[in-house]
Amino acid sequence: MALLHSPQSSSPSTSLISPKPHLRPAPNFLSTPHRRRRRHHHSMSCSASKSEDVVELPLFPLPLVLFPGAILPLQIFEFRYRMMMHTLLHTDLRFGVIYTDPSTGTADVGCVGEVVKHERLVDDRFFLICKGQERFRVTKLLRTKPYFVAEVSWLEDRPSSSSAGQPQDLDALADDVEAYMKDVIRLSNRLNGKPDKDVQDLRRNLFPTPFSFFVASTFEGAPREQQALLELEDTAMRLNREKDTLKNTLNYLTAASAVKDVFPST
Repeated sequence: MALLHSPQSSSPSTSLISPKPHLRPAPNFLSTPHRRRRRHHHSMSCSASKSEDVVELPLFPLPLVLFPGAILPLQIFEFRYRMMMHTLLHTDLRFGVIYTDPSTGTADVGCVGEVVKHERLVDDRFFLICKGQERFRVTKLLRTKPYFVAEVSWLEDRPSSSSAGQPQDLDALADDVEAYMKDVIRLSNRLNGKPDKDVQDLRRNLFPTPFSFFVASTFEGAPREQQALLELEDTAMRLNREKDTLKNTLNYLTAASAVKDVFPST
């Protein structure tokens, strides 16, 4: 897995490539070959008396995973999503970004994107800068036209515990993940002929949970793994999974570096 950075994070950048701002939304949210499992927490109807943790949210299916704290540039050109933008610009500027894939279908867990900057062009297209906010789970699809609207419930990480039932030291675990991440960046830079210099502080005083989302956002090129990380509701499990991924990546890069040292022309 390449350690890349898209969507961009508001945390320190470790980008090895730039994000792709021109993304076409999924053409069909419903006719996907597979739906991820759903958990129905509430019996809901469209009324003003909904529970505070269940809301209606317009959805934007995309072939990427947005994480809390990440920055996502978008160009909106399809008519139905331009309609959505006209509505959002007069309300709360928030919509749900949800991962969709032709082979696995559309996920039930996504992340709210809040429009923090926008530019409307003369042909009614929009350029947006969005920031990831809360995670959500789709509990009921309400409308499909002109764009998708669903009832969603919010997701938060549960308290983490070790196999022995004792709380894990999340700060120590996050420090381990940061150390592996720095090693991967250094070795990757070396293999790509970039100057060998110290990697900046990646945590910047982030708490373990937002740091785990930042790390996951850098796993460019592996959206299914990113989706699995987004869906986890345990910070320790997410950090441990990221640590394993980074260790495997480091082992691969170490082997590639050794081959390059022996055969410089390869």
